[in-house]
Formats: sequence, C-alpha cells, structure tokens
Amino acid sequence: MTIALDPGSEGAPYAATVRFVGHRTDAAGKRTSADSFTKDERIDRVVPGSGPVSVTTWAYHLNPGAWEVTAELIRSPAAAPSAGRPKSRGHTLPRATWSWTRWQLVDAPYGAVRTSSGIAARLSSVPAVIHGSWSALVGLGIVVGTLVQILLLAPYGIEAWQVILVTAVAVAAGLLGAKVWYAVLRPRQWRKSLGEGWSVDGSIVAAPIAGVLVILALGLPPLTFLDASTPAFFFGVAVGRLGCFFTGCCAGRCTASRFAVWSSDRRIGARRIPTQLLESAIGLVLGLVLTFLFLNDIPPVDGVIFVGGVGTYLVARQFLLRLRADPRASSISMERAAKLA
Repeated sequence: MTIALDPGSEGAPYAATVRFVGHRTDAAGKRTSADSFTKDERIDRVVPGSGPVSVTTWAYHLNPGAWEVTAELIRSPAAAPSAGRPKSRGHTLPRATWSWTRWQLVDAPYGAVRTSSGIAARLSSVPAVIHGSWSALVGLGIVVGTLVQILLLAPYGIEAWQVILVTAVAVAAGLLGAKVWYAVLRPRQWRKSLGEGWSVDGSIVAAPIAGVLVILALGLPPLTFLDASTPAFFFGVAVGRLGCFFTGCCAGRCTASRFAVWSSDRRIGARRIPTQLLESAIGLVLGLVLTFLFLNDIPPVDGVIFVGGVGTYLVARQFLLRLRADPRASSISMERAAKLA
C-alpha cells in the first residue's frame, strides 16, 4: 500500500513516522492476531518544499482476505515545535499511485486491499520503480561493454572468444568481490537479502585481478587489454546505473533543489539528488573520452588509460557517496544508514 504525504512548504528538514493500521473485513468467527496489524514507517528526512512524498509498506504473516488499511502521520517534529511529545496529526493520509506519463504521484481511490503471496507483494507497484530493471540493465551494460572491448581489441589480433572468456571470468569475480565487500561494509544486512547489496568498489578490485590472470594464461598483452577494457567498463556503468535508478537502490538524499528528480528507494518516494543518474553520466563521459584516447594512442604508454580512468572514477565516486541517502565518508567506511524496510 502507498500513501501520499504533504511535507509542507517551509521550515527545516525533519523526521516523521507514518502509522499503518489494518483490519480484515471478511473475517468469520473469532478474530486472531493475524486479522489485524499496526506498522510504523519512519521517514528520516522530510524536506519541506520538495513536493509530495510517498510511503510504501508491506505487512506479512496475515490471514488472506480483504482488508481495510488506513495511514496516519503520528509524529512530526515540524508539526509540533513546542516542548513535549509531538501529537498526532489526526487525519487519514490519502492513497497514491504513480503516473509514468506525468512522472508524478497521482491520487488513488480508497478501497479494500486484498492479500497476496509474499513474492507477489514484493512485485507490487511502487512509485517510480520498475521491478527487474537492475538485472536487465546491468546485463545490457555487460553486453555493451563486451562489444566495445571486441571492437577496440580486434586491431590487435585478439579474437572475440578470447575477449568473451576474459570478460566472463572478470564479471564473475567482480560480482563475487562486490558481494564480499558489501558484506564487509554491512555485516548485519547482507544475510537478509542475498539478491541485493553489491558494492562497485569490490568489483573494481576483484574483476581486474581475475581478468589479468586469464589474460596471462592466454598469452595476451595485459596492459593493452586493460586499457581497452576501461572505457568498456564505463559504458557498462553508464547503462547499469540506470537500472539502479529505476530499481530504487543507491538513492540520493531528499532535497527541494530545482535539480532534484523524483525517485524512490523502494519505500520512500520523494524529490532526490539523482546520484544514480550522475554516476551514469560520469560513466558515459569517461567511456567516450577514454575510447578517443585509446583509438588515438594517447598517451603512448600502455596502462595509463586503465590507471587514469579507474582513479578518476574512484575520486568522482567518493563525491557521489556523500550525496546518497545512506552517505559514507569513503568507500571503506562502515554503514551508517538504517536499512530499507
């Protein structure tokens, strides 16, 4: 279920809590604890003047049937500046859905909510989120990057099957490194959802190491191969980060800036700093610039494109990490943000 929240037009950012209350309407006989629920969703940063905010929640282990579900803003420091406990706002928040054509929240009719299976519930509609887009676009990014590698390395007599083999091993190692590094950064989170949580920093370290081992085993020029793979990697980043945007991972901080883009972290939808789109743009620019340098043999020393490209990306990434909703001071910082519900 998704509701809309008006953050107000003035004031400083504040935290708020939305309480969802549900009762099964078609229960027969004696009611049990699985015929009702109360669930609080905390919003750590509500920014006045940023426009409508959506809050999406799920409730599990309930009896199947039709449910009446309402939501209320029960705690808001901005709404209760005086001393003492903030009071309830005392009204039911409107339901909301998403319009892809208008790229904004729109009103949804009030009505009974029916239960569904756990998997179907997780695939239910969330504002500005396309389920499966991360896997699809990351996969497309890998294909695009591989094609770029094949084209750039063909003049050096390196065959397509050799490029594909090296890339396959590097991608597998990169995924493993991304998951391991995510587990290091978030030791309490990674076990809860093995399909989510990947750190690009771990991939950047693991993938080249594994790739170089295969390159050496095949007797290929390692520095030339790495130089050609660098722009290919960044084209993959440009495509893959679009998947992050449409999936709702790596979301930016909520803001009222005119440069903000309405997006979601799969739970809270709001105007945010578009960190995923910024990283995609950085990847595209680096890919184009480094491709030009490689094709024109600039600089003439092998390996410089790889070192310079990766170094530039890591510096830019440290800046973007500070703009995320779960900011980290650096890529080796420990987790500071609360987990997604």
